[in-house]
Amino acid sequence: MAATPSRPVLPTPEDVMALVGRSLDDDQAEGVVVIDLAGKSSMADFLVIASGRSTRHVGAMAEHLRERLKTAGLPGVEVEGLPHCDWVLIDGGDVIVHVFRPEIRAFYNLEKMWGVESPESGTDETGSEPVSAEGGWVEDDL
Repeated sequence: MAATPSRPVLPTPEDVMALVGRSLDDDQAEGVVVIDLAGKSSMADFLVIASGRSTRHVGAMAEHLRERLKTAGLPGVEVEGLPHCDWVLIDGGDVIVHVFRPEIRAFYNLEKMWGVESPESGTDETGSEPVSAEGGWVEDDL
């Protein structure tokens, strides 16, 4: 009898979320907000919104995160927006990450669309600690 080829074990959405949290923390992302979409949207389980201080910072965070997700064995990691680095979207399957320059983030205000307060509106006093919306990742989970 022939052996059945084993399939690679893919990281769970929670594992991906932990990796995203560590990566953004390592790269000093600001105003991190995590929105738990499980049961609310079929597009992903988690939506992460973060800011970088400049286009260079946004681009570096996005590149680092893409490499870390690929190294973790996550297939099909897609990145949009790297040429300009005003707003970069990293599609990690069940975890979607938006990294913005602060002015662009304030303009689009994705948090408001999902019914979550942004760090700038007072939910996050420090501007650098992750804010969890409905059970998402927070710094203590790392």
